[in-house]
Amino acid sequence: MSTSQANDHTQPSVITTALPGQDSLALVVVDQNEGSPNANSGVPSGGVIQADTLMNSSKRLQDDLQSLGLKIKQHEDNIKSLKTQKNTLDDSILDKRVILGKYHSSAPPSAEDNSLSSGGEEETTEQILKRDKSAAGIWCQLKNSRGTQAPILALSKDVIGIVATLGKVDDENLSRLLSEYLGADAMLSIVCKTREGMKALETYDTDGSIDMSAGLHGLSSSIGRDLNGRFLVICLEDLRPYVGDFVDDDGQRRLDLFKPRLPSGECPPGFLGFAVNMVNIDATHLFCLTPSGHGLRETLFYHLFSRTQVYSTRADMLRALPLISGGAISLDGGIIRGPGMYFLGKREDVDVRFPVPSGASSRPANYHEVENQMKDLRWRREKLLEDLQRERQMLDHAKMNFERKKQEFVMFLAQSSSYATQVHLGSNPMTPR
Repeated sequence: MSTSQANDHTQPSVITTALPGQDSLALVVVDQNEGSPNANSGVPSGGVIQADTLMNSSKRLQDDLQSLGLKIKQHEDNIKSLKTQKNTLDDSILDKRVILGKYHSSAPPSAEDNSLSSGGEEETTEQILKRDKSAAGIWCQLKNSRGTQAPILALSKDVIGIVATLGKVDDENLSRLLSEYLGADAMLSIVCKTREGMKALETYDTDGSIDMSAGLHGLSSSIGRDLNGRFLVICLEDLRPYVGDFVDDDGQRRLDLFKPRLPSGECPPGFLGFAVNMVNIDATHLFCLTPSGHGLRETLFYHLFSRTQVYSTRADMLRALPLISGGAISLDGGIIRGPGMYFLGKREDVDVRFPVPSGASSRPANYHEVENQMKDLRWRREKLLEDLQRERQMLDHAKMNFERKKQEFVMFLAQSSSYATQVHLGSNPMTPR
């Protein structure tokens, strides 16, 4: 055999072959003598180049998948952040609506709602005076007729007033509902600052019987009235006040209570706010009525209403039952007093109810400022919803690209596995030919 023939026999040829998972043909050096091992490794030299190419292709696909996965996570994080911002804006809008009193029912009042005319403080006081044998009625009469006399002045230093006269509500329908929710006894309660003031209203003989010549009993006799039955007195000093933050930039010091949330993070449909925040309080009663510096909202009204929720309709309220831990009312007349306690039947005509101011007097001093803040919040919410929609579209696009690339990678792995099996069988000298 000649030298040239020997060289022709041992020299590898350059041929083209398609790599698995590749769109184009790659140049690969393949030894024509399939059984001729590489001098150093015992692996066919063409197989080494093939393996390097497969590894590079695999790395490229994995890098692409990782990059797309990071994009998906970034969009998901952006959506989560935008949802949190949206919920914060929704809370602020809800608080502003309560401040402005824009939670009224859109439905016209029913016949039973029209049975009583709307009125202010004078009508509330008049209704209390009609109960001339009640402690509240006698107290109001004493204040009106003998307010400057020493016995009345002594009690007046500690007695703040009657519950029904200590707050106002912007809407007549809501006033009736809140008053019905509390009930007549609570609405006619006498409110004292301290325990000493409560003791001054009623004293006892040594045998424990009531001293009818002292306290409110003695004063009622002086005007020819008999105080019949029991009466409720609320002592602010003994109440456990609300502990928490207040709504920002709110002169009424409304309580920043944690709002009910659906699993999505949003408030349930129809939720309008908390009853305790829907009562407007005179500025003189907002601060420092107790030794610890608390006002009426975080003491008296928080005690009476606690976290009672207000909804637009009864249907909204019932759908939100899993989120109602205390009481709830709806503007169409639904009342829940607590877990499993429902008020059914026709609505009662509540004669003693919170006053409803009329006209501009019902507006907060910073009404126009709050309205402008509301407009700004709504505009920001609209822009945020646009950003949220755009992020969701980009997330869907990134997920679609990820699925495509994943399918490409799966096909590549399948083809690579098949090729590796062929190479292994071809390089094994024990494999039958």
